[in-house]
Amino acid sequence: MTHTYPVRVYYEDTDMGGVVYHANYLRYIERARSDWVRKLGNDQNAMREEGVVWVVRRVEADYLAPAKFEDELVVETDVVSLSGVRLTMSQSVRRGETEIFRATVTAVCINRAGKPIRLPAEIRALM
Repeated sequence: MTHTYPVRVYYEDTDMGGVVYHANYLRYIERARSDWVRKLGNDQNAMREEGVVWVVRRVEADYLAPAKFEDELVVETDVVSLSGVRLTMSQSVRRGETEIFRATVTAVCINRAGKPIRLPAEIRALM
């Protein structure tokens, strides 16, 4: 199940060269992941109140082509693997048919003490 999330490049997203600043791709994929888990029915505010939060453990990214001001992009998110303690996703940013950025993101849950914990069963069931 691929989740898609549209992004428009604003002037504030660009650097002096007029292309999207590299760190903004991480923002785009974060927004897409947040939208995806919300649409799955995962209430992150309720999780936080229970002392459980999602955190990114690892990101491996490839910048393939530049995006520019006013480009219309789409972030695609797919589950690569799901275990008792981690969720690994593939995320791709496309401009039309052209892939311009790709990342593999590993997320885990931590407790109030900042210690990794098993993913709640209800979350694993949603994915």
